Amino acid sequence: MSGHSHFKTVAATKNANDAKKGKIFSKMARVITIAVKEKGADVTSNIQLKAAIEKAKEFNMPKENIERAIKKGTGELASENLEEVSFEGLGAGGVAIIIDGITDNKNRTLGEIKGILSQYGGKMAGEGAVRWMFERRGFILANSGGKLKEDLELSIIEAGAEDFTWNGDNLEIYTKPENLETVKKNLEQKQIKIESASLNWVAKEEILLEEKNKEKIQKLFEALDENDAIQDIYSNLK
Repeated sequence: MSGHSHFKTVAATKNANDAKKGKIFSKMARVITIAVKEKGADVTSNIQLKAAIEKAKEFNMPKENIERAIKKGTGELASENLEEVSFEGLGAGGVAIIIDGITDNKNRTLGEIKGILSQYGGKMAGEGAVRWMFERRGFILANSGGKLKEDLELSIIEAGAEDFTWNGDNLEIYTKPENLETVKKNLEQKQIKIESASLNWVAKEEILLEEKNKEKIQKLFEALDENDAIQDIYSNLK
């Protein structure tokens, strides 16, 4: 099991060029707005909002953009009628895909995703046809910061994590969904640097892709990521 199944979207790329920064900020603003609409503007009680604002700050999203997104959520400013959506699909070579997003028009976004999948040898899948291959888990990316491997691993276990894997100098840590924030706080108290924390769809089993389909899948993921409504792309690709 690894974080590789979560495609690194443009909104996870800190060194994006200026042309893409506008798209990144737009996507992040939607996450902030919908978090406020669902659970209010108090970051002490709204974990999703706190995480969204922290991520926006990491990417140097202007303070006024963050404040505007919050006000759209509270109703102080006019906002589109946003809703969270999640679609299932199959890519070339039978790759299972979950596509999560935020849109002001579900039918339009569905049509756009259908078109993108079709263009790159994929297709939409019915509700539940793909999701059973994944499980919902908390995911934390932490930096080792030069600490001793044994000490870090012990700290992660003590913090309440379910599982972890090493990826270079980084640790990919998995938790139960309901324990994500608690484990994150426990790790921070142990002076472990957290790069990101989120709820992810993690593939139960990963597959290897034939060489002939690799370029198609990469282009498919990139095309999906260009869509303004799409926030996250998960697959069972190793």
